[in-house]
Amino acid sequence: MIQRDIGKDTQLNVRMFITMLLLGLVYAGFLYFLFSLGANVAVMLVFAIVLVGVQFYFSDKMILASMHAKVVSEADQPKLHEMVTRLSLTAGIQKPKIAISEMQVPNAFAAGRSTNKATVAVTTGLLAILSDRELEAVLAHEITHIKNRDVVVMTIASFFSVVASTLMSFFFWMSLFGGMGRSRNSSAGNYIMIAYMATIVVWLISLLLVSALSRYREYSADRGAAIITGNPNDLVTALTRISGTVQRVPKDDLRKAEKMNAFFIIPAVGDGIVNLFASHPPVLKRIEKLQQIQQSMMGGWAS
Repeated sequence: MIQRDIGKDTQLNVRMFITMLLLGLVYAGFLYFLFSLGANVAVMLVFAIVLVGVQFYFSDKMILASMHAKVVSEADQPKLHEMVTRLSLTAGIQKPKIAISEMQVPNAFAAGRSTNKATVAVTTGLLAILSDRELEAVLAHEITHIKNRDVVVMTIASFFSVVASTLMSFFFWMSLFGGMGRSRNSSAGNYIMIAYMATIVVWLISLLLVSALSRYREYSADRGAAIITGNPNDLVTALTRISGTVQRVPKDDLRKAEKMNAFFIIPAVGDGIVNLFASHPPVLKRIEKLQQIQQSMMGGWAS
């Protein structure tokens, strides 16, 4: 088996570092702001650290559970295991576990806290529509995510957005019960309203940072899949087929999968209200870049 080096994506590594650094600074500033309002930041900080630790250690299990995906053995899915084994050897990583989600939505994702503790999952909807070569291209895309270690960073980064969203709901209901500062304790009500507005800002910044990283990592994984399989056009046809099929899946099924958008190869529900908040780059742009890689490969072969 020939190992194909996809190389290190320096831009991806820099983007991951900057994203985590900025998220850390944003939340440090947010905690300081809450402290200035009189909140018990020490308790909140310990709580946040514990939650991040739990999220990191059980990330793969939590993601698989949310998608109702179950790990399958080689006896259950011999062809799928053979593909993943071969692609993992080519990429130079340890073979990840394989899971199948009983969902109509045609999609795939990777989860795990390290390259040695990773899982690649596909939906039954995906297995039903792709050819073997297209499926291999999709699996190579997910394996590249594992090799690049961006799965771990996305898991932690996404968790920051979840925390901000949860706090936003918490302060909203507190502000309602406090009468938006019109209660007897108007000072407390005003503080709650200020904290609520600050949480909205933190959530939006978190969403922007995570979305920007998510979009770039998809380009990087597409490139890795093209190198691993040696045929970018297989991923082009896979992306085309998946995006076309997603549009015909019942909306209720899409909504159930929407929370996993950032981890999918193609978002279950749209590309975002505006490009800044999109979890994925437009499919047409991804196809264009893959076609450029195909032309580059053909030029190399011709020479």
